[in-house]
Amino acid sequence: QVQLVESGGGLVQPGGSLTLSCNASGFAFATYRMNWYRQSPGKEREWVARISRGGGNQYYQDSVKGRFTVSRDNHKNMTYLQMNNLKPEDTAVYYCNAAAPMAGEYWGQGTQVIVSS
Repeated sequence: QVQLVESGGGLVQPGGSLTLSCNASGFAFATYRMNWYRQSPGKEREWVARISRGGGNQYYQDSVKGRFTVSRDNHKNMTYLQMNNLKPEDTAVYYCNAAAPMAGEYWGQGTQVIVSS
């Protein structure tokens, strides 16, 4: 059974930090690119960051560049999103996504991040 389980969300003040984790199981994790998406109330889900299968390449949405860092551990089937200098506009439900050409994609259930004073 394929599962992606996010954790680490919560309430944080502006300027603070959080690290989200995504625990993957039930598929060949190392063969999938891993993405983070987010969805704010009233908005469409948007892509935030991606890491390549081996972890050597990372890509970011412009609004999070320099503040967010995506990483993965293929031995533990984990991917992470380190978020620094958080802003109120980062408030959203964050989703972990696994994608591979010809193999489809999987989604987690999401974890809520609220940035507020």
